[in-house]
Amino acid sequence: MDTKKKLQLRRQVFAGNWKMYTTQKEAVDLSVGIAEGLTVKDREIILFPPFVYVVCVKTACEGTPIKVGVQNMYFEKEGAFTGEISPAMVKDVGAEYVLIGHSERRHIFGETDEMIHKKVVSALAFGLKPMLCVGELLEEREAGKSESTVEKQILKAFEGLSTDDALKVVIAYEPVWAIGTGKVATPEIAQSMHAFIRKTLQKLYTDKVAEGISVLYGGSVKPDNIEGLYAMPDIDGVLVGGASLKVQSFLDIIQVAL
Repeated sequence: MDTKKKLQLRRQVFAGNWKMYTTQKEAVDLSVGIAEGLTVKDREIILFPPFVYVVCVKTACEGTPIKVGVQNMYFEKEGAFTGEISPAMVKDVGAEYVLIGHSERRHIFGETDEMIHKKVVSALAFGLKPMLCVGELLEEREAGKSESTVEKQILKAFEGLSTDDALKVVIAYEPVWAIGTGKVATPEIAQSMHAFIRKTLQKLYTDKVAEGISVLYGGSVKPDNIEGLYAMPDIDGVLVGGASLKVQSFLDIIQVAL
């Protein structure tokens, strides 16, 4: 499937997750550099800076097509939850997207499928767009449990969501087994999992919903592997980590297949 065909079906999304990196000045400079270098208009660009820099990054991106999101949030509106940020706070600072269920949140901080489901529901209730991350560990893949693991994550996250709400969610597949392990997720392997994700959505909803939800790839994306990945019919963009912290490498990824 070519880019034009994918564009007719669903949003093409290129997102940068800055994790716990950058100073305020670096965040602003990075935002300005990306904004000034953009030449594409047919894809959605989202930056996920550390929460403390959301406002300055949003200000730096004013008047550009770049959207800003947060890397995490709690599911309650407010309360005695020291160190957490609420969906109301996310909305108040002007962020549009929220990253939910990133592999580092699941495996370092112990977030469960139930917690992630609550966050998805809460984000939607506050008019935010969830970017739901799913993916399997190396031991799960080697045990032949890749599909069952990802299916379980999707079924729980989408539990009770209406068709309209489901279409507001963007999914990012993270092959956790291929991140920092020396294992490689080829474009064909990635495509196979993306097709499975779409098949799972089809069973949950309809063909139209399954074809309308953007599914991104999020496994060590770099300028030298983006072309092969983005050529796959069910890969609608990417969630980029380290390569989004450098202006030129992120621009090279965004502007693939022009």
